[in-house]
Amino acid sequence: MPQQQRLVASRRAILAGALIVPVLPALARPADTVFSAPDGAVERIIPVQGAKLWSWDSGGKGPPILLLHPATGSAAIWEYQYAAFRDAGYRVIAYSRRGHYRSPVEAGSDPGFSVDDVDAIADAYGLKRFFLLGSAAGGFMVPDYALTRPERLLGIVMACTQGAAADPAFRASITRILPEGFSQMPASFRELGPSYRATNPEGMARWEALEHVATIDGRFRQKPRNILDWPTVSRIAVPTLVIAGGADLYIPPALARIYAGHIPGSRFEVIADSGHSAYWEQPEAFNRAVLRFTNKHKRG
Repeated sequence: MPQQQRLVASRRAILAGALIVPVLPALARPADTVFSAPDGAVERIIPVQGAKLWSWDSGGKGPPILLLHPATGSAAIWEYQYAAFRDAGYRVIAYSRRGHYRSPVEAGSDPGFSVDDVDAIADAYGLKRFFLLGSAAGGFMVPDYALTRPERLLGIVMACTQGAAADPAFRASITRILPEGFSQMPASFRELGPSYRATNPEGMARWEALEHVATIDGRFRQKPRNILDWPTVSRIAVPTLVIAGGADLYIPPALARIYAGHIPGSRFEVIADSGHSAYWEQPEAFNRAVLRFTNKHKRG
């Protein structure tokens, strides 16, 4: 083949290669995957009206941090937080909410109020005052509890969450940024940022496996004690940290900052390049932000 023809063929091969999209094997998500408490934590089933809540506890005498998971998760998701918070001197506790992994609900039972389940967990573990950290849908419960039981709290952390905000303009802003059909898209697309999905296939597979077993028989929605309009949110009187993911599709920093602005004295931080699951995508940055806040307020 003449040299000119060889060069043209070579260029065509390069261009063709550039257009090839690699096909990755489907990520296995076996139905029988079993997740347990982190190493060293003690598991416990807490009975509540109409349900049994799976929980675990690191033990220890440090200030407690109670973790509330997203709708796509359960008490099993906190593997990146457990050791970091425990080794920083905190007692770390998590539970699966009603209908989530290993927390079955009695058929036909009233789901009740989420703050009552938080109280039940705190009472079962003998917590007098504690930090309450909620991510995404778990963060819906946090401001409601802060308004209902402020005397039990050292502080609250609301991470990547719409916080059950009831302000009409705020809700309209969220509706504008989420296209029709968004809720039917794969959970990992909705809740993991593009940078993480592009660079961490193993972490994405692990997150998807946890999400795959997150709920038992669908999601159970519990009632709030408070309707969280801005005048009500502005009554939150405990130390507050609001964390936003820089690439969060559900609640971008601009909207999370608006929410934080209605809580007197709140602290606001952005985890750069993170989607809706900052606790998982950027655990070191997430944990540093939480510990900076809790270390400041752990003496109450």
